[in-house]
Amino acid sequence: MTSIEKAGTFKLGSRTVNRLGYGAMQLAGPGVFGPPKDRDAALAVLREAVSLGVNHIDTSDFYGPHVTNQIIREALHPYADDLTIVTKIGARRGTDASWLPAFSAEELAQAVHDNLRNLGLEVLDVVNLRIMLDVHGPAEGSIEEPLTALAELQRKGLVRHIGLSNVTATQVAQARGIAEVVCVQNMYNIAHRKDEALIDSLARDGIAYVPFFPLGGFSPLQSSALSDVAVSLDATPMQVALAWLLHRSPNILLIPGTSSVAHLRENLKAAELRLSDEVIATLDAIGA
Repeated sequence: MTSIEKAGTFKLGSRTVNRLGYGAMQLAGPGVFGPPKDRDAALAVLREAVSLGVNHIDTSDFYGPHVTNQIIREALHPYADDLTIVTKIGARRGTDASWLPAFSAEELAQAVHDNLRNLGLEVLDVVNLRIMLDVHGPAEGSIEEPLTALAELQRKGLVRHIGLSNVTATQVAQARGIAEVVCVQNMYNIAHRKDEALIDSLARDGIAYVPFFPLGGFSPLQSSALSDVAVSLDATPMQVALAWLLHRSPNILLIPGTSSVAHLRENLKAAELRLSDEVIATLDAIGA
């Protein structure tokens, strides 16, 4: 058994994926805008991820824009049969690198075609509808119109499965009345845990929960308790944070991102950590 397989697997649509995956956001330039400083390094990270057993890659054509998908295609196409690539639509980038809503049926259709072209695919495995009612986090409001447009693209055979990103529990319920939802992608980590009830609800229904910023994102996680536990386990704080997420619920799929092969290997070794009940209690208290 490889290191990554020790984290187990979970269903993502019609696929079964390893629970430790990879998020491609950091393969673009600073602020997820423009090209990377070292394209060869970005290619190397993707190839190493797949060689280590990653079969779930998260991306979007608005990373760059277009940059990460083009790098993924260059690094990995033709894709392995067991590789699941999940992308996002619902946003676009301004010329000033801003993040802007792109919700209309026309914008969503264009985004799907952009992802298909830049990834070199005929159908997208999973497309997350990113809800941009508030760029800073989930905000209540109907998502019927954009989700119906995405469901139509699914009926046309361009999208296999639908997911949601940056949503409230109310919006998840609304969406499930319109289309089958296979995953939800929201911000969640050891310190930011607003989705506790939603995670448990989705787990009961066999729906994957994919936390973005599992390591804090642009503001990396910092906690003396986390650091102390890491020292006691001869691990890094980030490995412990990922291991805690794997322990939190079996439906959690992780997509930590990095542009470094060394950091990638470090992240994936989180699958080998075993956390005692005492350690779990200490870590739980961080986000209490």
